[in-house]
Amino acid sequence: MLMRLLCLLAVFATLSPAQRTDPVQWTLAIEPATAAPGAKVLIKLTATIEEGWHLYSTTTPPGPIPTRILLAENPAVKGVKLHQPKPATKFDPNFKADSETYEKQAVFLIETEVDANAARGPIEVTAQARYQVCSDTTCLRPVRKTASAKLTINPGVRTLEPKIPEGYVAGSLATSATPAAAPAGQAAAPAKPAPVQQSAQDQGLFQFVLVAFGFGLAAVFTPCVFPMIPITMSFFLRQGGGKGSVSQAVLFCLGIVVLFTALGLITTAVLGPFGVVQLGSNVWVNAFIATLFLVFGLSLLGAFEITLPSGLLTRLDQASQKGGVLGTLLMGLTFSLTSFACVGPFVGTLLAASVQGGGLQPAIGMASFAAGLASPFFLLALFPSYLQRMPKSGGWLPRVKVVMGFIILAFVFKYLSNIDQVMQWGLLTRERFLAAWIVLFAMPGLYLLGFIRLDGIKADQQLGVSRAVIAIAFLIFAISLWPGMNCARLGELDAYIPACAEQSGGAPGSASAAQLKWIKNDYQQALKLAREQNKLVFVNFTGYACTNCHWMKANMFTRPEVIAALDGFVLVELYTDGTDAASEANQKLQETKFNTVAIPHYAILDGSENVLANFVGLTKKPAEFLSFINAPKQTKAASL
Repeated sequence: MLMRLLCLLAVFATLSPAQRTDPVQWTLAIEPATAAPGAKVLIKLTATIEEGWHLYSTTTPPGPIPTRILLAENPAVKGVKLHQPKPATKFDPNFKADSETYEKQAVFLIETEVDANAARGPIEVTAQARYQVCSDTTCLRPVRKTASAKLTINPGVRTLEPKIPEGYVAGSLATSATPAAAPAGQAAAPAKPAPVQQSAQDQGLFQFVLVAFGFGLAAVFTPCVFPMIPITMSFFLRQGGGKGSVSQAVLFCLGIVVLFTALGLITTAVLGPFGVVQLGSNVWVNAFIATLFLVFGLSLLGAFEITLPSGLLTRLDQASQKGGVLGTLLMGLTFSLTSFACVGPFVGTLLAASVQGGGLQPAIGMASFAAGLASPFFLLALFPSYLQRMPKSGGWLPRVKVVMGFIILAFVFKYLSNIDQVMQWGLLTRERFLAAWIVLFAMPGLYLLGFIRLDGIKADQQLGVSRAVIAIAFLIFAISLWPGMNCARLGELDAYIPACAEQSGGAPGSASAAQLKWIKNDYQQALKLAREQNKLVFVNFTGYACTNCHWMKANMFTRPEVIAALDGFVLVELYTDGTDAASEANQKLQETKFNTVAIPHYAILDGSENVLANFVGLTKKPAEFLSFINAPKQTKAASL
């Protein structure tokens, strides 16, 4: 239910305008066309819908905006009741829920009564519809349209009471007065537009939750957490086991989940939605995380030992010995604090990744991480006898520490790269970044093979098969990074690696830069060129440190079919996460015009700044992205 609510809120916040692409035409007819004062007549408001689009009923469930029909104020007539054709109920992929829709044509019937004191002669009756239409992949911004027809009032005519045809159901007739009406069949003044949130966002959140849970499971095998297993199990054995073991296990895990989830909630509450999105590119935050990773990495390699104050842990452990609800919760808290020395890098990575999603994603990420971390202890608390079967923390644990140390040092460069890109220093180039990664990912392989002497492997120790296989995997990964130094594409890794410098040679990794000419941070100039050249504007709200933006640039905008589809657009990149005035202006533009702060965010506009289509977030489906690009072009061509 929460996921559905979040999805619906996102869609409401991001609906696309339909000024240039409205696929619905409205006409009005009155039966009978001549009526006596006090008689009832039937107004027929017909919506003709283009193929591939659907209109929503007046009673559709929450999600899409329902059609809203009302009569313009007229002293001679008043609406009595609305009847709508029975809609089709089916799953709507835009809103992830069932909705009531019409396709091709829908005739709405309004029972109307002529005022008993109406004067003889013709009058104009005007009906207004406010509605939203969607295809299977795109929703347009709600608009208002009006349609009018003549009704002749003649006291001498006999009027039969109209009958409602079969197949109609009760609708919802709006009662508020119509605002200043637009000409018949024309759109009223548009409301402030906002973009459609793509379903890929929901898929991204699901994947993020799985990754966070996996991080939690992986953290169990860190040197700070694994030795806590027998200590934790001895606590549960002291509690006596039995039927109470389930509640004890739940309370222990609850202590872990509550602590980590609180970190995510505090992050969201303190920073707010826009601050949360910008946190991932904040220079000071990235510097703090890089420093944290550097300290943990060097500690795991044996440079020094990180320990928490013994007095704090002793007092918590003594409190937990009391048993009961409070004791079990405190034991979970003790476990969490003790594990921080090793899970800190996992937590830092998750928070930095989650903030780009905004909303409650930091809290959801921390809750998922904590659930993964606590789940093995929950199972062992239920069945303490399985503790005997677990491998002891012998010679393998120091090796895990050393390997993790090298990996964490590699991630230091990711956060240093964020700082370099946001500040636009150009010091940590793609080549230098990959050189550091090649060395740091080759080191675990060389260490496991015995070429590097660090704690965990003795000089005369025999090389086992599993250790050899893991070493080979690290070396293969390190070598596979080498082509990226020459701008070759690295697939998913391109999201985390600095982009290749723009080259005119058209190297694979720079196809976007070589063939697509982007205007940087000059929105007004793009609009001016669009008006002069009679082109549409493709706006890319992006970020220097946005991983999803990097992925799209490296893997979507380099595809030949996407490059071809963007031919004929004026292309403009608007960076929102920098420290300069341009980024601040771009943030304000995105928030006020599009009602969103998420990046990446793509919009297509005409030279008059009318928004024709929007696409928010990352997609790995070229057909979906091409559909978004081509739809406004086809509509523009059809209108010429």
